[in-house]
Amino acid sequence: MRLTMDELCRPMDGNDTTLDHDALVSAENLISLGSEMRQVRKARLLTLKDVAETTGISVSHLSAIERSATSPSLDVVHKIATALDIDPDWFFARRPGSGPMERAYVVRKRNRRDLNRLYREDKDQIGLSDELLSSSIAGQILMGVAEYEPHSERPGHTIYQHAGEQHGFILEGELELQLENEFITLQEGDSFSFPTEIIHNARNRTDKPAKLIWAIAPIVIPKDVVVGARTDQKDG
Repeated sequence: MRLTMDELCRPMDGNDTTLDHDALVSAENLISLGSEMRQVRKARLLTLKDVAETTGISVSHLSAIERSATSPSLDVVHKIATALDIDPDWFFARRPGSGPMERAYVVRKRNRRDLNRLYREDKDQIGLSDELLSSSIAGQILMGVAEYEPHSERPGHTIYQHAGEQHGFILEGELELQLENEFITLQEGDSFSFPTEIIHNARNRTDKPAKLIWAIAPIVIPKDVVVGARTDQKDG
């Protein structure tokens, strides 16, 4: 995609503009198809070799796709999506905006991405929806908003342990937070933070919906969620 001069020039003061080429290139690269694939692969804790073995696509070709050095066919996109256990639509997020910085780094409410799809959860069945507030899953921190229907909770298999930390703020309603064998009632305006190595979960035991804004680091969303599984990042 060719950038216009208006997109390339960023005002510094009332009389001057400057060309920040590196920042603009980073923004455009972040929202490319290859970058979206790489972000999911990293979050799944998979190497290029892992994906190559599953898809039958060479490591060099996969690397070229992730670097946007080549454009994959629709068949290849589907193979990679299957290997990453995700709907191919995830790679094609709606990113409207007047310029590349807005398209890369701003999330409008109507364009939030459905994290239940990334978790492979049926939000209608479990009564819990999770949306991505972060502009991507490429950084060091993931932020989202979870809405709990009355008497809902995440299934037990997603009480996941890994090295990191989680923070949360109760935006609406009441939730019961489990930390190891301790159960804590949180109400609107309450917040928390804890190391994610400990067993944790949250549930809504009330007759009213609850809403939680959360942040977690690092970004770990493996294909197979198992308590206590090894989650150190692989190279590639």
